[in-house]
Amino acid sequence: MIVTIPFGVASLRIAGFVLWPFGRTTVPKPGAGAASLIGNVIWIIFAGWWLAIGHLITSIPLFLSIIGIPFGWANLKLIPVSLTPLGHEVVSTDAGFGGR
Repeated sequence: MIVTIPFGVASLRIAGFVLWPFGRTTVPKPGAGAASLIGNVIWIIFAGWWLAIGHLITSIPLFLSIIGIPFGWANLKLIPVSLTPLGHEVVSTDAGFGGR
């Protein structure tokens, strides 16, 4: 178990998910309690809302080309984890690249 600043761990989790979002998804972490809720409220106020809006805005031009469509979906998939990263974990899915 990593004992460090929770916002730093959440930032690294988002960064790893941004680098390769294909074949992975986020799920709620069992046992995340009130501390995660309070941390998520602080995160939304200071960082989460503009990260989520940034992912939404950058997904729109990506959908305009055939090549950008998978990256547009990946950007939309990043909105929930960038809005509330505490209390979530990134896990792999059975679907490969481009699978839904």
